[in-house]
Amino acid sequence: MTTIPDHAHTADPVANATPPGYTDHKDDHLSRLHKVEGQIRGITRMVDTERYCIDILTQISAVTHALHEVALGLLDDHIRHCVLDAVRTDEAEGDAKLDELTLALRRTLRL
Repeated sequence: MTTIPDHAHTADPVANATPPGYTDHKDDHLSRLHKVEGQIRGITRMVDTERYCIDILTQISAVTHALHEVALGLLDDHIRHCVLDAVRTDEAEGDAKLDELTLALRRTLRL
């Protein structure tokens, strides 16, 4: 398996002149993330006001699910845009993108 350098994961899309694969769904991702922010603030208030543990755990589960949905959306965008384009245009870059995808999946599936 090819190792992807750390800087490849944080490459500046402006420097590459290629927009990120999630651009078409950016507003959807941001909307979900803003909802997650609100949920986190709600959980903080619940702990501060000493709400029942199970109620807090239920909200934590909801936030975790919401973050997983954002991650899955970003992975889908990455596969359909970045990986597919690389595989179609350059075999070596395609292999590198598939390796990058495998690493991203490993990080995403970590619990």
